[in-house]
Amino acid sequence: MKLPFIFAKRFVAGESFTESIPKAKELNNKNLKLTLDLLGENVEDRKTASDTVDSYIRLLDGIKENNLDSSISIKITMMGLDIDHDFCRENLFRLLDVAQAHDQFVRIDMEGSDYTQVTLDIFKEAHEKYRGHIGTVIQSMLYRSVNDINELAEMNADIRLVKGAYKEPANIAHQNMPDIRAAFKEQAKVLLEKTSFPRFGTHDDELIDWLKTYTTDNNIPRESFEFQMLYGLREDTMVQLTEEGYRTRIYVPFGTDWLPYFTRRLAERKENIWFVLSTMFKK
Repeated sequence: MKLPFIFAKRFVAGESFTESIPKAKELNNKNLKLTLDLLGENVEDRKTASDTVDSYIRLLDGIKENNLDSSISIKITMMGLDIDHDFCRENLFRLLDVAQAHDQFVRIDMEGSDYTQVTLDIFKEAHEKYRGHIGTVIQSMLYRSVNDINELAEMNADIRLVKGAYKEPANIAHQNMPDIRAAFKEQAKVLLEKTSFPRFGTHDDELIDWLKTYTTDNNIPRESFEFQMLYGLREDTMVQLTEEGYRTRIYVPFGTDWLPYFTRRLAERKENIWFVLSTMFKK
């Protein structure tokens, strides 16, 4: 039996783009930029993958038609990566052709560690052709991210740095929060030094405060990087950061395939359960 959408309503803006528009406009009216994301992953047939690209193209059109200040975010497993690498690449580039024509931006989300290398391979190829319209995500908890950050920074790639929500084994990823935070901070330093406009996705007060202090101490302007948070969490904090002169963006997911996203926020790491519960009462 499918859980009713009311359980996910705090974290998912709607089951369709149309349902999400009022909340998107409300956030924009608070001077918060958005990244809209059609939920889904691991598509297993070509028609569904092609239809997903069409849905994202309609989303780009909808963003323009509704005058939303929003980019979009995708998972490449929705575009057929599990079916065929070249097919996935063709689908992604078809979407990026439209994004480029719209002067729009597409973020490739990072999925579990089984997909890290292939995601970065496809991103690097797309970056060469669609520079300025494409970015990706690095999860600081993975040991490999030290090298990935250095390589991507040399490319001046557009990177969203996060701690990482997937449960990964100890042989490839940090397991305790102090080590994950320490890795995040070191990787953030590289991005702030070597890239034009790094993005930091975190709700962690320790990391938020550290970023504010570090950038102030090193004379890094507030408008030269961006704080990002998830829809339904810490909206008042984002408004405050915006009022303080920082760039801000809310990741706004929507769609009928919300259950994996919702349960991942709650179940894949025990820390996330307590984080979500505590954050629900924080402004």
